[in-house]
This record gives sequence, structure tokens and C-alpha cells, in this order.
Amino acid sequence: MPYNQEFIHALIVDDQKCIRCTHCVKICPTEAIRIVNGSVVIREERCVDCGECVRACPQGAIDIDHDDLSRINEYKNKVILFPSVFWAQFPDRLSEDQVYTALQKIGFTHVYEVEQPIAVLKNVVRKQIKSNQSEYPIISSFCPAIVRLIQIRYPSLTENITRVKAPHDLSAHYILDKLSADGLDPAETGVFYVTPCVAKIAAVKSPVGENRSIITGVISPKDLFNKVMSIVDDIQAEDCRYLRKELTKEGIQWSLTHGETWWQNTRTMAVDGIHNAIKILERIENDEIAGIDFLELRACDRSCAAGVLLPQNRFLTVEKLKRRAKRYPSAEKKSQTEGDERFMHLESKVLTGEINPRPLLRFGSDMEMAMSRMQRARNIMCHLPGIDCAACGAPTCQALAEDMANRKAKMSDCIFIQQLWQKNGKVPAEKAFKRMEKKWGEKRFDPDCTKIGAKNETNR
Repeated sequence: MPYNQEFIHALIVDDQKCIRCTHCVKICPTEAIRIVNGSVVIREERCVDCGECVRACPQGAIDIDHDDLSRINEYKNKVILFPSVFWAQFPDRLSEDQVYTALQKIGFTHVYEVEQPIAVLKNVVRKQIKSNQSEYPIISSFCPAIVRLIQIRYPSLTENITRVKAPHDLSAHYILDKLSADGLDPAETGVFYVTPCVAKIAAVKSPVGENRSIITGVISPKDLFNKVMSIVDDIQAEDCRYLRKELTKEGIQWSLTHGETWWQNTRTMAVDGIHNAIKILERIENDEIAGIDFLELRACDRSCAAGVLLPQNRFLTVEKLKRRAKRYPSAEKKSQTEGDERFMHLESKVLTGEINPRPLLRFGSDMEMAMSRMQRARNIMCHLPGIDCAACGAPTCQALAEDMANRKAKMSDCIFIQQLWQKNGKVPAEKAFKRMEKKWGEKRFDPDCTKIGAKNETNR
């Protein structure tokens, strides 16, 4: 049966904070954002939850749908799964044990880093690379934003995405199996994941290749970071080494750029930044790059170290994790000394189902109508200025032409066309201004000395 036919998104726009500056409109890599009747609208069929809009918004008007920390109190057994990049947010003066102990004091009964069973993923991905018979390389499924991007923009590459669970899901299986073996009731256990980015929230809510995630909820790292910092200096650190005994240097660096390619023994390529990933995917699809066996693509610059929900600098995060990794053994060394039996039960759970393409049909699914609309859009482009200023509420003139062809916009949305019409006497100035106010909101063009850069600037 097909899996997960619905995209659930994690982005929320606060109209009260939004000033319609179009930063998000222009930065979105899939042209998913528009200004409509004075409000920002995110078109769900285009959005991949990469978080670029969150990063670009100067007002903090785009929020994230995550769970409140108090939700852990609904469960007797409270499990926290956090990535190594979260640990790296804390100052150097705090030890690993201090952070682990603080998380326990906050209320979590079980504390676990998600990258501990990473050796299972590494081995399965190697097998998929080796068995690949396609002309295209195997593509990592680690970054949910990249997976969704491929589904909608490069559907021909979908079957080359690795069919393995995300580390947080695999770790959840691992810890739940351990707790069940200890006699704890799974029904009384809540597993909460500390996510560094928007895409991973969306991946928990609607994972690709699966009907549902076994993660109970997702928690903002900023909120948890502040909570830990408020108590960590007043508690006595306990010895928590047993809680991270399966952690390896591969696991610690898995979420960084080259985290997956470093450990492969074939020809690989690692690309970070979603706009860079788009350029590579286009060249792969057009057969302009050959001989690559495995492609690691991450939506964020420096990968998860730059997760939009993390509070600290991405470069310092990478440097700290690399230092930390030097203190830990490799997965191969642990296998030689301890054997692989501890993870054998996960091998039956690591694979996901089929990942289905979700091609973005710019002009609809009816072929005849789509061809007609495409021609209409090309005709419309003859009249648009090609300045791509986003003052119409669309990111580019071509996007506006497509919206017009799909009857989601009007020629009068272009301010330059409006000026031309006024010059030729086709539209009175008052009517043109009313159209502008409808697009951008009433009083949007009144003087305002509290805006950013003005003499009475505020942090509204």
C-alpha cells in the first residue's frame, strides 16, 4: 500500500508580527510563499519545510509548531532523544554529564543521544549503494527537506533515495525495545525528540515511507537549552557515561556535512545548502554528473549544525563536535571489541516502505489544460518587466505569470503595469492605490517611524 500520502507542515505565520517585507517570498527555494490580501500565504503543495523563510524573516513572524515541554508530564516514563548538535550548543565549561544530569532533573526519566545506533544505518546504506543498478546515484534520506524537495521537483530521482529510517526513529525503536525488556509499559512511555530544524518536525508528523512515526512529540531546542542553563549550575553532576556507551565518532559527526560520506568506501559527494542542492540535483537529472555512487544532500549550510531552531553559531557547533568525536571510538572498533549483537534486532526495523514521488504540477494534471495555461503564462511574460522585485507578492515575474495563468493573480498585481496603465489613462490613481492597499494591507504605506531603520525603531 502507498505510504504517507499527506504532507503535514510545521510552519506558522504570525500576521501580527509580519510586515510583508517579502524576504521570505524571495528566499523560498520552491516559490511556495505569496503575499495575498495583506497576508503571507504558504502554499502547502510546494513547501518542503526547509526553514529558509524562518531564517530570512527579520521580524520573527514565522513560528514553528512544536510541543510544549509540559507535555512530558502526560507520561510515566519520559524519554528524551536529542542529537549531538544539541549537546554542542552548551558552553565548554559544561561537561556531558552536567547536561545529561540537568535533563534528568528537568523531569526526563531516560536520556539518550539519537546517533548511538548509527552503525546500523551505515551498513544498510552501504548495501543499498552496492546493489544500485540505476544510472543515478543513491541519495541520502537523512534530510527530510531534501527528500520532500526531490519528491516534488525531481520525481524521477525519488526511487534512488535510501529507504532507511531517520536516526531519531531508529533510536526510538532501540530505546523502546530496551525499556520493554526492562518491564516498562510502552503505553506509559512518551518519546520526545529535540529537533534542530523545521523539516524534522514535519518528518515526525508525516514521515515518508511510513504511515506514522513512533516519536511522541518534538521539543524546541531553544526552550530546552534555556531550561537547562537555568538549573545546571545548581546541581551536582552524576556519572552518566552508561547512557551514551554506544556513541561513536561516526555518530557524533553524522549530522554534519560529510557525516555520511566520510565512512563510505565508494565515490561520494556531500553538498550543503538547499540552493546548492538544487543545482546539483538539476545536473544529476540532466546527466551532467556521472560516476557518483552516493550523494549526501543537506538543506542547511553546515547541515544540522545550522538548524534554524538551534541557538548557537553553526561554525562553533561544528568545531566543538569534531573535538568531541576525537574522544570516542569508531563504530568498527566497538564492533571488534563488543560485537554487533546489541543492534541485531534493529536490522528488521531500519528499512522504510516505498518513497513515492509527488510531482509539482504547475498548471494542473489535465494535459490539454496544462499546455494551454503554459502558453498563456508565456504570453503574459511578454508584458511583465522581468525585474523580479517581488512587489507583486510573488517571488519572480515568471511566478506571477504562472499564478495569472492559473487564475490566482491578476495583471494589476504588478506595480509597473499599474504605473503604465495610469500613464496611459486606463486606471485612475485612486483605484490603483486601492489595489495596492488590498494587496499589502490598509495603512501599509502611511509614514511609520517605528519600523526597522527609522528614527524611533522598535522591536515590535
